[in-house]
Amino acid sequence: MTYPEEKRKLLTGIYSALIVVAVMWLIKAIELIAGISFASLGVLPLQAKGLAGILFSPLIHADLAHLSANSAPMFLLGAALVYYYRKESITIFTILWLVTGLWVWLFARGNSYHIGASGVVYALATFHFTGGVIRREPGLMAFSMLIIFLYGSMIWGFFPDFFPQKNISWESHLMGAVAGVIMAFFYRKSGPQAKVYEWVDEDEDEEFEEFETSENQPSENTENPEEPGNTISYHYKEKE
Repeated sequence: MTYPEEKRKLLTGIYSALIVVAVMWLIKAIELIAGISFASLGVLPLQAKGLAGILFSPLIHADLAHLSANSAPMFLLGAALVYYYRKESITIFTILWLVTGLWVWLFARGNSYHIGASGVVYALATFHFTGGVIRREPGLMAFSMLIIFLYGSMIWGFFPDFFPQKNISWESHLMGAVAGVIMAFFYRKSGPQAKVYEWVDEDEDEEFEEFETSENQPSENTENPEEPGNTISYHYKEKE
C-alpha cells in the first residue's frame, strides 16, 4: 500500500471518529444551554418507551465527566475500526451499537435508564483485542497490546460493587464486551490478515532447476535446425 493510500485511510478513520464524538458533545451542549436532559431517551429495559434508547443512549451522558471519560476511547477505537476494517467498518459499528443496546434493553435492570457510550466502547475494545488475537497479524496484535495498556482497567467496569458511589451501568459494559467478542469471530476473515509463507523443499527445488536446464539445452540435430532436438540418429554400415 502506498503512502497516499495509507494516509487517506488514517484520515478517514480520524474524521469518522471525530464526527461521532462531536455529536456526543453537541448533544451535551444543547442540554447545558437549554437546561434540559435527554436521559429519558436512554434504554429503559423491557419497556416500550425505552426502545428509543437502543438508538440514542450512546449519545447521551449524565455529565461532562461521564462524557469526557467516553470521548477519548470512542475516538481512538472508532478511528482504528475505520482504519483496519474500512469496507466493513460502518456495518460493524452499527451492529455493535444496536446489539449492545438491544441486549441492555432485554437483560439489564428494569427500573432505571441506561445512558452513555461506554457499552459501545467496551464492544469496540473487545472487538479489536479479540480480532488481534485470532489473526495474529502484527499490526492488529500491537494494537491489542495498546488496548490492554490504555484500557485494561476497563475490566473493573463489570463489577459495580467496586464503585458504590457511582451508578454504573455494568450491564452495558458486559453486553458490549460480549457483542464485541462475537463480532470479532464473525468478521475474523475481514481486515488485515497474517501473511502465510510457503516453503519449497530444497530437493524439489534442485529437481526443478535440473529439469528447467535440460529443457533449455540446444538441440544436437544440426543438419536440420527446424527439427526438434533430442532426436535419435540411425547409421547404416554396409557389410564387408
